[in-house]
Amino acid sequence: MIVKRAGRHVVLTAVPAAVFLTLGLSGPALAEGGKAYQIDLAQLNKSGSRGTVLLNLKGNQLTVQIESEGMVPGQPSAQHLHGSTKGHDFKCPDATDDTDRDGVLSNTEATHDYGDINISLTTTGDTNPASGLAVERMPKADKQGKLSYKRTLTVGQDVVEHIKDLHVVQHGIDRNKNSKYDFEGAGKSELDPKLPQEATAPTNCGEVKGAAVGSLPVGAIETGGGSSQTAQEASMPVTVRDGVAISVLAVAAGAVALTRKRASAVPVPVRARRERTGGGA
Repeated sequence: MIVKRAGRHVVLTAVPAAVFLTLGLSGPALAEGGKAYQIDLAQLNKSGSRGTVLLNLKGNQLTVQIESEGMVPGQPSAQHLHGSTKGHDFKCPDATDDTDRDGVLSNTEATHDYGDINISLTTTGDTNPASGLAVERMPKADKQGKLSYKRTLTVGQDVVEHIKDLHVVQHGIDRNKNSKYDFEGAGKSELDPKLPQEATAPTNCGEVKGAAVGSLPVGAIETGGGSSQTAQEASMPVTVRDGVAISVLAVAAGAVALTRKRASAVPVPVRARRERTGGGA
């Protein structure tokens, strides 16, 4: 087996077909020719929010699934794919981006790192950047602060080619812990003075890793405090053949196991066995 590394992706060649292992998906099986990418959402603004995103791309059809928790109960969450499809390098922000030191990382401050809106992840209607604050068409968290979202979108070829350069960001914080967005928590939004800052400040962010993924359990992979995956695992893509998602990591593990099994099956010469047990020639 030969392992070739190209950027953040790992490509394995000359792997026996018998060692391929598969991962099932929580939703419909990936269609032939599709690719899946996982995003782990880590908290911003000390929100306590975290989540998991699955991007399923087939042709120019992009299905976005999000499961997150720690959101503001009963409140809508503006959410978007941020970043560039023109080769610019963006990333998720951190507390150091709070340049005015007011204790709240605003969307304007964070945009320096994660870029402008590329797609608005609305529940209905258009998904243009202009719908970024269309809170009436954004998903709402339940009474426990959990949010579920799924929608299939038609995207441009630029998104198809640069999907790994985009990030998912959800917005909405509760700074004064009263389970709602209000002006007392952090004042007015710099994006729209009619909205509270709490409604537009980012609550979490995650970068597309190209990781193999089989389901969407919240917290299945550690977020915010270090991942249980190794860096190599986190960069491994999923490919799809005959409607089945193939995990490159599983392929590698299967190849190693097969090699060990073959090595253990090699017979030991009779003379060597006798020498080990103290027997005569």
